[in-house]
Amino acid sequence: MEKILYRSTNKKSPIVDFKQAVLKGQAPDYGLYMPLEIPSFKKDEILLLKNKEYYQIAFAVLSKFIGTEIPSKKLLEIVRNAYNFEIPLKKIDENLYILYLDKGPTYSFKDFAARFMAEIMEYYAKKENINLTILVATSGDTGGAIANAFYEKENIKVAILFPKDEITEIQRKQMTTLGKNIIPIGLKGKFDSCQNLVKIAFNDGDLKNLNLTSANSINISRLLPQSVYYFYAYVQLNYEKINFSVPSGNFGNLMGGVIAKKMGLPIKKFIVAVNENDEFPNFLKTGEYKPIIPSKKCSSNAMNVGHPSNLARLIDLYGGWIFDERDSLGKVKKYGILKVKPDMEKLRNDFVSFSITDEEVEETIKKYYEKYRIILDPHGAVGVSAYEKSNIKEPVISLETAHPGKFPEVIKKILGFEPEIPEKLKNLILKDEKYIVLENDYKEFKNFLMELK
Repeated sequence: MEKILYRSTNKKSPIVDFKQAVLKGQAPDYGLYMPLEIPSFKKDEILLLKNKEYYQIAFAVLSKFIGTEIPSKKLLEIVRNAYNFEIPLKKIDENLYILYLDKGPTYSFKDFAARFMAEIMEYYAKKENINLTILVATSGDTGGAIANAFYEKENIKVAILFPKDEITEIQRKQMTTLGKNIIPIGLKGKFDSCQNLVKIAFNDGDLKNLNLTSANSINISRLLPQSVYYFYAYVQLNYEKINFSVPSGNFGNLMGGVIAKKMGLPIKKFIVAVNENDEFPNFLKTGEYKPIIPSKKCSSNAMNVGHPSNLARLIDLYGGWIFDERDSLGKVKKYGILKVKPDMEKLRNDFVSFSITDEEVEETIKKYYEKYRIILDPHGAVGVSAYEKSNIKEPVISLETAHPGKFPEVIKKILGFEPEIPEKLKNLILKDEKYIVLENDYKEFKNFLMELK
């Protein structure tokens, strides 16, 4: 197998191998790494995945991107360790299926990427005998998944930025009750502010000794494992082609599916389900991209993203080029400059997108409880509501991305009772927490990081 190489979406950084792409996180030109060529599956190869365990499908998919860089025996061990929980796929009505990605240790789909990534990072840190500092920005569930996955990993510290006033108590406590190598930071700002500080830090020469890398989906090792559950879901069903409704915030979840499609998985259409941060449906409609800065606050808080990082990868795959204009210090002067427009006809053929209001989220949660006795979380409700708006009369798999027990206040307000909260989450409420609060100021953030040395 040939070595798989990776390039930057901003086209100005050297080509790197998988290990370098993982350890750098973000390319030096602020672009995101993408494979030079996306490997493919033949139809019969996909059919061979039927009846396989999830970790076996993960091994088949991810080994195509990693090549010989990690020995097969070690990669198999990594995916077996990462994926030891159930992934139910349930038929709801004639055309709707729900894939439950909320059964992992932090009850969020983020576990699929975070657990694989933590194993990979620890492997490289030990192999290279280096200490890594992971930087991650979270709008809700990413932080808890990363904190859990990296907790007590050797040679690794994790600094997690979250918008102090826009996440639930349970989401916060999944980060702030661990201690040891997990360092939570509540930022007085939005998720996009957190993400911007992280991106600037990666290219700051003064922080070079920290060996900074990313645990956001800007890191290729967090993005690629998100392709696996699309393969897993497809082979459970007997359809020639399938559609997916994907609750989308920073677009890592969506990009996992797009990569699966480019690998040969027969996905007909993606329903890109967003909350009131509607920059993408407007872009599909008009061809003009206008980010929403600052992002709007919605009940589906993990999707409160007004300028998705992974949009750069999506537009790149469809022949375009989008980037943020930055000054010499890396501070963004202008978000989302569409330098080269992608093939809009192909985009509109492969994607439809709908913005779902908080009111529509409430209506959907109420309707699906009354009709099917299932409780959707706010993010999953965005996906299901978008499916209904699409009027697609073919099988659709909608992704349920977080456990409703993480949003007890929202569910109680809508249904009049609290959802069942998993025992692990109940215990969190009783734990003491510890985190620091910073202003939305890069200098203050940088000084804090320098003290980690």
